[in-house]
Amino acid sequence: MCSLSEPRDRPTARGDEMEKTILGSAPRYTKDQVADAAGVPVQRAEQLWQAMGFAHVDDDAVVFTDADVAALRSLVELVSAEVIPPELESAVARSLAQTMSRLAEWQVGIFKSLLGDQFAVDVQTTAQVASVILPVMERMQDYVWRRHLAATASRELAERDPGADERLQVIGFADLVGYTRLIRDFTELELARLIDGFESLAGGVVAENHGRVIKTVGDEVLFVADTAADAAEIALTLNEEIAKNDLLPPLRIGLAQGQVLARFGDVYGSTVNIASRLTSVARPASALVDRELAASLRGHPDYRLIPLGPTKVQGFRGLHAWALRRAG
Repeated sequence: MCSLSEPRDRPTARGDEMEKTILGSAPRYTKDQVADAAGVPVQRAEQLWQAMGFAHVDDDAVVFTDADVAALRSLVELVSAEVIPPELESAVARSLAQTMSRLAEWQVGIFKSLLGDQFAVDVQTTAQVASVILPVMERMQDYVWRRHLAATASRELAERDPGADERLQVIGFADLVGYTRLIRDFTELELARLIDGFESLAGGVVAENHGRVIKTVGDEVLFVADTAADAAEIALTLNEEIAKNDLLPPLRIGLAQGQVLARFGDVYGSTVNIASRLTSVARPASALVDRELAASLRGHPDYRLIPLGPTKVQGFRGLHAWALRRAG
């Protein structure tokens, strides 16, 4: 099923023109009809719909289009061909929806910035602008997706065991200091500029040093690196670049190395938890590393490790931490 506003958010005919422009056609099916057309039980179709983050649809609500039928058929075909295991069907829909939802929020933000007050007042103009911009955005999305797909496939092929979901990686968290106070003291515009600046800087530093941003959550960035040196360089460079920026507060950074479960673009496991806990106890403008990463970096000519001894962290007993610095 395609991306569609929740039915309770479909207010009036004002939104119908915009919805038709974005979806490519006007809604014409109820959930029973779309499930029947796709050849799946309605319970399965509704489960996938909700997995994508959309609210329950009343039986008589006409909210689905031909694109929903085609998308549902495609997903069923992928499951039937065993490309997607049946037990992962909802997880695939959920992961795809989480990514697309954030992208949609950003794109609507572009429309609002471009059109100003016209966005809410002149729906016809907004729909016309959308009809021009959407094809360009689609081409850009396809380009970026294919580039990332190629890069990810290349990394997987370079792995010793490319089929394994578990792998040895370094997990890093970078957290803005004093974010709660900033939320209270900043205007929405100031806060938006700060977050945009932080995400831009962090994304650039991580990519430049061969890491990958997994996700950003407000004041925090979660990233991964394949080598200890890459992770160390990311952490130290982040703190150095932030220090040059008068608009951004300092960071707390925590790094941990170990086995990580990579699934649907996210990472899981105790290594992730350790990195998060180290971030919570790090001082502003500092980077802490765990025992495993300290062992990997020990003797590296570019870095210096300062032992801090056992660190009191909730959920972990005897967790040792080292402060990471540049050599000399």
